[in-house]
Amino acid sequence: MALFATSLQAAATFTGQDYSGVYDCMGQDGHEGQYAGVVTMRLQPEHSHGDYASYDFKLEVPEYGVYLGHAAAHGAQVAMHFGLSDPATQDVGTGVATMSTDARGRLTFHKFYYQPAYKGGNTGTEDCTRR
Repeated sequence: MALFATSLQAAATFTGQDYSGVYDCMGQDGHEGQYAGVVTMRLQPEHSHGDYASYDFKLEVPEYGVYLGHAAAHGAQVAMHFGLSDPATQDVGTGVATMSTDARGRLTFHKFYYQPAYKGGNTGTEDCTRR
């Protein structure tokens, strides 16, 4: 039992890159077309360890609303789940993103998302840059 407890304590330290911050995004949605939005990600250190990170996720899109969710990262790969606060819209989706650094040294991500119930199904992409 002591060995098991030691393993859990060792795994509690987050050693990966923290992607927390505010990102300006440009997206292309299969139904709605081009849009701009702001993503905010906040690390949840109590649920992050090693190279695995957990985040609160918020996407704000003018004229559409606020999408709340969460994200899970392993290295540069990030899975994101989000949903518009009004459940009647069925505007809920899951995305996969790759983090990278642009030529100016800014953190960026490219995301593909899928929304199975929104208007009969939908996909889109976003390109985001941290402020």
